[in-house]
Amino acid sequence: MTEAAPKTSPLHDRHTALKAKMADFGGWQMPIEYPGGGVLREHAAVRERVGIFDVSHLGKALVQGPGAADFVNACFTNDLRKVQPPKAQYTMCCDERTGGVVDDLIQYFKSEDEVFLVPNAANTAEVVRRMEAVAPEGISVTDQHSDYGIIAVQGPRSVEVVEALGLPTDLEYMSFTEADWQGRPVIVLRSGYTGEKGFELVPRWDDTPALWDALVEAIAAYDGLPCGLGARDTLRTEMGYALHGHELTMDITPNMARAGWAVGWKKDGFWGKQVLEEQKARKDYRLSWGLLATGRGIPRAGNDVKDADGTVIGTVTSGTMSPTLGRGIALVLLDRGVGEGTEVVVDVRGRELPATVVKPPFVQVETS
Repeated sequence: MTEAAPKTSPLHDRHTALKAKMADFGGWQMPIEYPGGGVLREHAAVRERVGIFDVSHLGKALVQGPGAADFVNACFTNDLRKVQPPKAQYTMCCDERTGGVVDDLIQYFKSEDEVFLVPNAANTAEVVRRMEAVAPEGISVTDQHSDYGIIAVQGPRSVEVVEALGLPTDLEYMSFTEADWQGRPVIVLRSGYTGEKGFELVPRWDDTPALWDALVEAIAAYDGLPCGLGARDTLRTEMGYALHGHELTMDITPNMARAGWAVGWKKDGFWGKQVLEEQKARKDYRLSWGLLATGRGIPRAGNDVKDADGTVIGTVTSGTMSPTLGRGIALVLLDRGVGEGTEVVVDVRGRELPATVVKPPFVQVETS
């Protein structure tokens, strides 16, 4: 049985024309980096000026029908009632039995009867399946993965770039508006996954190439760059942001990932609420921390973390070289009792890399 060919974004031809290095992300062929400096140059562009990312591989689904917002709120962790339309909110889809994280996603609260979801690429079908299985009569859950593209505009000059296209920028964080660009509908969300000021633009699939071309032209005025998912990963790691499959998994709950801020504990219910409340009360689980390498080397996911006596006390969930700091950094799960400032070592392929336990973010950014 042959494996299915990777899917491609609406910007695939743009990436190959720029000779981007491509790789599989959740079954989608996406750019890792572009020639001329790669991840380091692209990372610096976002921190210092502006960069644009094709993240069209992210899922899209629409929940519609009378009481759609209440239905979504009963499924996912965060409390949608803490915000009003048009607002977006980070949330998680947890397993009812284990409390593990099926996926983390953004929910766009459009109205009481319509919520637009953006899950991770590989998990979209599973999130939709679980919702469809329990959706009450009159509520539909539609997979719209290939109906829309998504382009992230990130960096200190992102406002100028988006304004250059005639799109609105006067939005509070995690607010969105449905705008018009050259007669084409585009959702503009004030958000991002880099820590920098930024926006996520959601055009229709077939309109995405024209919007990308306009953004490429606009960022040139600020020495901005198209950026691959390699830089997106180093940027989010510097901020300590969780990545599903690393900091959030079916074995790593929101409690362990310190993501309780995205859990509506006072809600009547959501998938996994009881088991998560019981785990939270026990306080017997590992917790997410950051590590800052004090020696030469780069921690990698799966590396053991040891204390001064050589006892394994945790594991690395994400690790990279921080382009901003020029040092290895990591997100890790550590035993309880290990605190900020603790000196540890990371077993990097049999070589001990000294590091210090810290609380992310690893860098400070200006987003106002």
